[in-house]
Amino acid sequence: MEAVCFDMDGVLVNSEDFWIPREVDELFPRLLSDESADVEEITGMNYRDIYDYLAANYEVAMEKDEFLAWYDTAAESIYGEDVTLLPGASDLVADLRERGVRVALVSSSPPHWVDVVLERFPLSFDAVVSADSVDVPGKPDPDIYEYAADQLGVAPATTVAVEDSGHGIEASSRAGMHVVGFKHGEPDDTDRSGADYVATSPADLGEYLRSRVGEN
Repeated sequence: MEAVCFDMDGVLVNSEDFWIPREVDELFPRLLSDESADVEEITGMNYRDIYDYLAANYEVAMEKDEFLAWYDTAAESIYGEDVTLLPGASDLVADLRERGVRVALVSSSPPHWVDVVLERFPLSFDAVVSADSVDVPGKPDPDIYEYAADQLGVAPATTVAVEDSGHGIEASSRAGMHVVGFKHGEPDDTDRSGADYVATSPADLGEYLRSRVGEN
């Protein structure tokens, strides 16, 4: 293992605990009128792609500009006030880098959301890749992970990706990475069967990644 790519939401910070209730309780009733959608359909996607996906599959009642503004407003409080680091996240990232592992943050969130997290918490990476800052398709397409590996100077085959969503697992798997599906807190219905390993807690994740340092 030469490198680790961490997703941000639901892997490093507990933002999904706040995003999902807001999307289900506030956004969907305004956006989808009499229709309903499963939040799992959009978890892990960039918010611009979320609108395009929902508009293509449902009758939406908001213009895209209004939709993006809703997300940006919600993000201000979620990232600026609500989220916390998941236990051990900062130490794990620092420990891997000290051991010579290249580490990247690879997120569907736009740069201004990522910046708030990096300003609030003690996290340092060798590369930070946002779907909005690179001219490639977002998750579940593999391009963002291929781009991250190139930025780190490593081959995808020697890289571990840590993802909590089905879209993220699919993207990193299609890029040829070894994929860890991560879940924390309350049980959920996310299908993580596409991952090579499923870590069921922050402690499990840390132990697994540390055990792979030095492996090919």
